[in-house]
Amino acid sequence: MTRDVVPVGPLFRLFGMALLLCSAAACGRDRKPGDGPYAELVAEFVPKIEQTMGLPFRQPPRVETRSRAEVSAFVRKQLESERGRTMIEGQAATYRILGLIPDTLELLGLMQQLLEEQIVGYYDPATKVLYIVEGASKALLKQTVAHELVHALQDQYVRIDSIQQMTADADRQLAAQSVLEGHAVFMQLRIDPASGPLMKMPDGWEQIRDMIREGSDGMPVFASAPRAIREGLLFPYLGGADFVRRYLAVRPEKALLTDLPVSTKQILNDSAYFATPRDLPSTVTLPAPRMGTVVFTNTFGEFETRLFLLQHLKAEELARRGAAGVDGDRMALIRTPSGDAVAWASVWDTPADAREFLTMAGQAVRRRYQLPPQPSADSSAQEIAVTSTPTTKARTVKIVFEERRGQSLVWFLDAPAEVASTLIDRTRITVAR
Repeated sequence: MTRDVVPVGPLFRLFGMALLLCSAAACGRDRKPGDGPYAELVAEFVPKIEQTMGLPFRQPPRVETRSRAEVSAFVRKQLESERGRTMIEGQAATYRILGLIPDTLELLGLMQQLLEEQIVGYYDPATKVLYIVEGASKALLKQTVAHELVHALQDQYVRIDSIQQMTADADRQLAAQSVLEGHAVFMQLRIDPASGPLMKMPDGWEQIRDMIREGSDGMPVFASAPRAIREGLLFPYLGGADFVRRYLAVRPEKALLTDLPVSTKQILNDSAYFATPRDLPSTVTLPAPRMGTVVFTNTFGEFETRLFLLQHLKAEELARRGAAGVDGDRMALIRTPSGDAVAWASVWDTPADAREFLTMAGQAVRRRYQLPPQPSADSSAQEIAVTSTPTTKARTVKIVFEERRGQSLVWFLDAPAEVASTLIDRTRITVAR
C-alpha cells in the first residue's frame, strides 16, 4: 500500500490526520501528457486504468522526483501551517479526554514521523504534479504510480477540491476520501500481475487485506502509534476498498464517482447506501456553552464512534454493534477556566440503539478512568465521578438518553467536575434531517 498526502477532516480520523492538508489528486493541466522521469510507467498504466474503469484520461499527469529531505520539508510546512496546527491541536485535546491517545503524546511530531515513514508518492495541488520519492523500490514505484494515476483520473471527473473543503463535516469528508482511496487501492491491485489473479479467488481479497495490515505493522513508527491513529490511517484504504468491492458487484464502475457516500455509515453498511431511500445522516447542532470557548467542533460518525468503543472495550464485535445505529452527531471541545471539556450529542435509529450505546459508552468511560464496573441496570442516564489525582482535577462524565419528538438522543459530556452541571443546556440541542 502506498501513502498519499491528502486532506482529511478533523475528527477524524486522526488517521486521516496524518494525511492532512494536501491534495489527493490532480491532473497535469498545461503539461505534456505523460511527461516526466517515469513516462514509461505512465504509458504502461494509463491504458490499463482507462480500460478497467471505463473512463478516458483527458490528459495524463506529469511525474517528478523529490528527495527525502524535500518531502520532509513539504510535510512539515503543511502540518505547521495555521490551519494544520489548529486541527491537530483540537484533535489531540479531544482524543486525550476520550482516552484515545496518551496525555504525553506530541501529535504533530508523530504525524510528521508517520508521513515521512510512509509516503512514497503524492500529488501537490499547487503544482499539479505527481511527486515520487527518490530511492523508492521498483515494486513500490509501480504501485505508487498506478495508485496516483487513479487519483489523477478521479480528479478529472469529480471535484476533489470540494471534498477538501468539507472540514465542518469530517465524517462526510472521510466517507468521500475512503471511496477515492479505496478505489485507487482496488484498481492498483487489479492491474498488478501478482495481485490481480489472487483477487479473483474466493478468499483472495481477505488475504490481500491481511497482507496490507501486516505490511503496515512492519513500519516501526506506525506499529508503535496508538490504536486509534493506526486504524484511522488504514480505514480510507481498507474500509474504502471494501466498499468499492461491494459497489462494483452491483453497479457500473464509471458511476462510482458521481454518487459518493455521505457518511461512514454508508461506507460500512450496505443497507445505508444501497437501500431506497438511503439512510442519510441527521444534522445535530449543539448550543453555545454557558461559559468557556468552543475551540474545536466536528462530527464523529459511525467509524469514529466505533473507534472510541473499541479503544476501551477491546472487542471489535461489541464496538461495531454499539456504533451501528448512530444517525448523526456533533461534538465540541470547550475550553473553560477549569479545564477542557468534550460535549457530544448523537441521534440514533431506534431507542434500543441509543440505550445500547449509552450502556457501552458507560463501560468504556469506566475502563478509560480505571473505575470498577457498574452493576447492570436498565437506566436512561449515567453520571460517573472521576476523583482528583496528583496530576489531574476531578471530572464528571454524564451520559444521558432521552426521546424527544420521536428522536432518540444520547448526550455525552466529559468535563471538569466544577462546571459539568452548568456548562451546556442540553435541552437546546437540535436535530434536523
